[in-house]
Amino acid sequence: MIHRRHALGLLAAAGLLPARGLATIATQRSEIREALAKHFLDDGTVGTFVGYKVDDYLIIASDKNRSGEANLPASTFKIPNSLIALETGVVEDPDKDVFKWDGVTRPIEAWNKDHTLRSAIAASAVPVYQEIARRIGQERMQKYVDLFDYGNRDIGGGIDQFWLTGALRIDPVQQVDFVDRLRRGVLPISKRSQELVRDILPVTKVGDAVIRAKSGLLGAERGQPSLGWMVGWAEKGSAHTVFALNMDCPDPRLVPERMVLTQACLKDIGAI
Repeated sequence: MIHRRHALGLLAAAGLLPARGLATIATQRSEIREALAKHFLDDGTVGTFVGYKVDDYLIIASDKNRSGEANLPASTFKIPNSLIALETGVVEDPDKDVFKWDGVTRPIEAWNKDHTLRSAIAASAVPVYQEIARRIGQERMQKYVDLFDYGNRDIGGGIDQFWLTGALRIDPVQQVDFVDRLRRGVLPISKRSQELVRDILPVTKVGDAVIRAKSGLLGAERGQPSLGWMVGWAEKGSAHTVFALNMDCPDPRLVPERMVLTQACLKDIGAI
């Protein structure tokens, strides 16, 4: 059984990132593949990619520095937000509970309608998840962010803003650790909540592989994109690879490149 903090511990032990004082660090293989960083440069930006090949017990990172730099999670926080919504009963059924559009027209057209949890995560509907966070409330939100050991655990800056403009920070290695615990169903909440969130994660098919992933884009709700995320895991047959990518997205043309570059990096490491 892999220790639940394997991703953090493994990279720290390998010297790819600063040590975080973690105990029970298991033996593993890990490596830097600088060729992965070239994908970002060729696309006119900079970024980082971290992949964990589960069957090979291998961590692969594109660099030593940015892979350990923490940023706001933006809409990748919709993953834990969905888990908490289901666990607290704020959402009972991801396909039947409806969040009514508040009538405010926003620049992203897909947000301007009613949503279920499944459709809201597919459309990355920020207003829906802001309402979910308000219903969860500060006390319960903090409880579960602590239970998940999610990033720096700091939800300061407003209950409906902390992952967008507030104090919450998470780095790519921590993203891999969190997503892998969800993938394995070992987060300290019900199996049902984890199964439902795994089921509603957006799916992209690439040949005989499946990518389950959530994007994030800082500034998306303001129409001022800056940094993009893509986190999730790839399934090819029985082989799974958990990953986290972030990249600078100052130009709107770079926004769709998050998935393009994710696939390029996954192909390079033989994950898809």
